[in-house]
Amino acid sequence: MPQPPSATPIAPAAQPQCERTIGAARVTLLGTAHVSRVSVAQVSRLIEGGDYDAVAVELCRSRFAALTDPAALARMDLFSVIRQGRVYMVVANLALAAYQQRLADQFDIEPGAEQRIAVRMAQERGLPLLLIDREIGVTFRRIAARLGWWRRTTLFAGLLTALLSGEKVTADEVERLKEGDVLETAFAEFAQDRADLFVPLIAERDRYMAAKLRLEAERVGARRVLAVVGAGHLAGIARDLDAAPGDLQACLRDLEQVPPPRRGPSVLPWLVLVLVLGGLAWGFVQSPQLGWDLVLSWVLITGGLCALGTLIAGAHPLTIAAGFLAAPLTTLHPAIGAGMVTGAVELWLRAPSVGDFSRLRTDAATLGGWWRNRVARVFVVFLLSSLGAALGTYVGGVHIAKRLLA
Repeated sequence: MPQPPSATPIAPAAQPQCERTIGAARVTLLGTAHVSRVSVAQVSRLIEGGDYDAVAVELCRSRFAALTDPAALARMDLFSVIRQGRVYMVVANLALAAYQQRLADQFDIEPGAEQRIAVRMAQERGLPLLLIDREIGVTFRRIAARLGWWRRTTLFAGLLTALLSGEKVTADEVERLKEGDVLETAFAEFAQDRADLFVPLIAERDRYMAAKLRLEAERVGARRVLAVVGAGHLAGIARDLDAAPGDLQACLRDLEQVPPPRRGPSVLPWLVLVLVLGGLAWGFVQSPQLGWDLVLSWVLITGGLCALGTLIAGAHPLTIAAGFLAAPLTTLHPAIGAGMVTGAVELWLRAPSVGDFSRLRTDAATLGGWWRNRVARVFVVFLLSSLGAALGTYVGGVHIAKRLLA
């Protein structure tokens, strides 16, 4: 298994491009920097040369859609996002977009501008456009699967904190952007130890893009392909293209699979349910008064902390009340979270306008914008009410145990 590089990655100036032959196609791998006008000019020059009959870009379908159809956000079904548990994924994508906006404001160039020009020029010339990167959602989930629950929690919190910071991008981050890509830099900005992030972020995507490039070039019958990728991926993709191809479809399927959740975290909610219900039952066995006291404590603690989180999120008063009533029950049901209830109620009470959707990316670039924009605020309500309910479960469980053992 590849290990994190011990030395500084190859800089764009040292090895900006290389040539590889895959099957009947000759591929030019162009390593680019995502905040460089030089990279934009180089992509434009190569495509204008007219030597290529296909263009590959370091984009997945989701990122391509966001790049070419910004209005897609206005068609997002928020109820489905909440019901299907995709809030964390959407929030992570919005936070990443906010980070990109911060880069654009600071450097007066949109991160990934070289990908945009490659897409636009390929479409203008009628060249097949090959999307070779793995879905960003799969990458996020494979990262999460490698981490314990506490590391996942701190990773998500750190990602949001780093990406939503109003501070200017540091010199170190700029250098990472010259060597890698926005996704890698966003994680590296706060990660102390990148060993557990390197494989899903870099090594796996190198393998995936190499395999996808082979398959896509063969599918469209291309003879000359320009592949525009981040400079940090250049050496890895070239190395994987040099290796024996093997079963490419099997390779892609393996890299697209999300490992099943660890047994510990999946069992924990049910264990909490058994312990809490067992504690309440034991309280009633000792005395009905104690039993009802414990039930009341559970309601007040879980409901109160959930309501507090919902209040901090700036939710509607009825949403706060819904959180208070729902938390004592949802905390005992592993399949239903308090955030699902509060998010849905807030969405129903304060339906976002078209303007909220159109301003979502801009508003998400500032911390205050998450409270100001009704779409983003639904996500804040979901997250903070869920956090309050989770904290209430812990505090309430400890309280019950102390009362029973007193």
